[in-house]
Amino acid sequence: MTKVLAMILAGGRVDELGSLTLYRPKSAVPFGGMFRIIDFPMSNLMHSGIEKVGILLQYRSSSIITQIGNGSSWDMIGRNRGAFVLPPYKAAGTKTWYMGTADAIYQNLEFIDDFDPELVLVLSGDHIYKMDYTRLIEYHLSKQADLTAAFTKVPMNSAHRFGLAEIDDTDGELGGQVLDYQEKPDRPSSQWASLTIYLFNKSSLLEILQPLGKENRTIEIGKDIIPRMLQKHKVYGYKFNDYWGYARTIDELWRCNMDTLGLNPKINLKKWELRTNLDHRKIRDRIPTLVTSSAHIENAIVPQGCTIEGEVRNSVLFPGVRIEKNASVENSIVMFDSCIGSGSILHNVIIDTDVNIGNDVRIGFDEKMKVTKANPRCTVIGQYSTIPNGTTIGRECRIGYRVDAQKLGKNDIKSGAIIE
Repeated sequence: MTKVLAMILAGGRVDELGSLTLYRPKSAVPFGGMFRIIDFPMSNLMHSGIEKVGILLQYRSSSIITQIGNGSSWDMIGRNRGAFVLPPYKAAGTKTWYMGTADAIYQNLEFIDDFDPELVLVLSGDHIYKMDYTRLIEYHLSKQADLTAAFTKVPMNSAHRFGLAEIDDTDGELGGQVLDYQEKPDRPSSQWASLTIYLFNKSSLLEILQPLGKENRTIEIGKDIIPRMLQKHKVYGYKFNDYWGYARTIDELWRCNMDTLGLNPKINLKKWELRTNLDHRKIRDRIPTLVTSSAHIENAIVPQGCTIEGEVRNSVLFPGVRIEKNASVENSIVMFDSCIGSGSILHNVIIDTDVNIGNDVRIGFDEKMKVTKANPRCTVIGQYSTIPNGTTIGRECRIGYRVDAQKLGKNDIKSGAIIE
């Protein structure tokens, strides 16, 4: 059996997510009612039978360290199994920070050598999808490739955001040889976007990576490794045609959460058999949800530990959320242990953890700004913030970390406002 070691790049912060990634990397952002985004690649590895993974951290690592624990939530504990957290470190002749995705792998070559795999599977920790990596591995081996990268087709008007490959039609819908690769080109000529899922032969990876890693500069897999491998190695593209959530922006994160709702959701968390650490935020210890006679719940995720006295429609709640009487939450995401006060109305809002929304607050309304699923114009309320009674906040506002009445300064916040 082919020996495979996985490496998850989980340490990056995404500026477009604002306060949601102020004190956590994107991979630790809560998702879907009780999960974190990193749960997707971790669960994919478990279902694919890949039981050894190094998790590369850098920015605000504590939330991911707590989430991963000892790896037991994904059955990665025991002989010849394990989930290993790999933060940057300082040693003689080494750097202190990862200088790009490829440099993160370079700085952990000793870890890779310890396991001596035949194949190294490099994954992003912040994408939302379900994939059986064994099919990717089988395709890679069948083509005797040095590198096989996964790609998905994206609209041409957004292709410039991604690394793009030209893939021949050798194997039809399955994939083909990569003819050319460009990292986020201004004028895209292809719609095949990189999923940042890379399967390397270890020997081929080392041949390219070792000399680059000694140059003491930022090195990236997309910008540096792939172009060099195309010059003299066999590089194939594996086509992925199922759901893939990029969730790099506030609106994309909102849409991905909305895709978990409905009778036949695009993201079927149950069928996908997504795992998480139930000890994180004490999920397993929460009491059953209390739904009172005044409550109305329609097309929503409402996990254990919630108290619902008001209305919840087309929304995703997390454990510990409280919706008080006469409050209304619609098309919104309310994360762990946040409270929506009596008479408050929320529309297209993302509430981070431990937020207190006072009574008779209105958030996400502006008659002049039309909202659609493609353009939801979400307002975000940052972690530990307190919104005073009677406050009105418009659309596309960004209310930061620990904002209170003093920082708000007034009780009528116009659309598009940013308050840190």
